[in-house]
Amino acid sequence: MARDIHLTLIGKPGCHLCDDAREVVQAVMAEFEKDASRNVALDEQSILDDEALRNRYAEEIPVLLIDGEVHDYWRVDPVRLKTAICAKA
Repeated sequence: MARDIHLTLIGKPGCHLCDDAREVVQAVMAEFEKDASRNVALDEQSILDDEALRNRYAEEIPVLLIDGEVHDYWRVDPVRLKTAICAKA
């Protein structure tokens, strides 16, 4: 049975660091596309659409959550992300 891993990228439109983080996350996710033991899904949320997110993360975007827990902020390290996903087996 595959393990579902939910990534959430919190940012805002026009944020170049958010764009960079998205690219890293999508590249790492692509490495897991054929891995039957993990289903990795990405959800993006904007701090402009959610006051609670804005109050909590406005100074840290982009923020990447793995299964609801903060994994990285400002910059997403691809090796660290891949390692974290592999550890979720």
